Amino acid sequence: MTLRYTARMPDGPLAYHITIGTYGTRLHGDPRGTVDRSINKPGDPIIGKNEDWQRIERSQLRFPPVTLTMQQRRFAEDAIRGVCKRGGWQLYVCTAQADHVHVLLTTDRDGKAVRRWLKTWLGQALTKRFASEPPTVSADRPHSGRRGSDSPRRPWWAKGGSVKWVWDERYFENVFDYITRHRTGTAQSRPAADATP
Repeated sequence: MTLRYTARMPDGPLAYHITIGTYGTRLHGDPRGTVDRSINKPGDPIIGKNEDWQRIERSQLRFPPVTLTMQQRRFAEDAIRGVCKRGGWQLYVCTAQADHVHVLLTTDRDGKAVRRWLKTWLGQALTKRFASEPPTVSADRPHSGRRGSDSPRRPWWAKGGSVKWVWDERYFENVFDYITRHRTGTAQSRPAADATP
């Protein structure tokens, strides 16, 4: 079966696998590993556990770390549909976890620009829906108490994020299945089968 991907760039990828993290929950030095802007080329090592680096990063947070509640996760997955519609992007599947969001989509736009719009529009939707609720602070990453902790301009998302270019159907299926296994809600749609061989 041949899969049909819509809104694809002429010489671009089949899709983008975009990952965004919540604010303050995966700092450099985290034992799960991170990537730094200066250490971000194929073959570069992942930054592993480094308690000193993590402590320094935590002390620089201006707001408490953001951990999405189950209600916020479900809302985010539903809201991503509207965000993708607004952007004119073809959404295949998404998932919102407590500390990050995965989205698999196709568009003829630049992946990094799409990631920025996704973060902005999804953050706006979350703020509109949950503005009256206090932030959820991760118990294992206490806030440093620095200035701005009560500011209404608290960010939902960490800086940056990941944009992986999905070049072939096998990689697409692997990403689709990975995200589907981690779903909170129901926002998914397989690409249509193309009748042409």
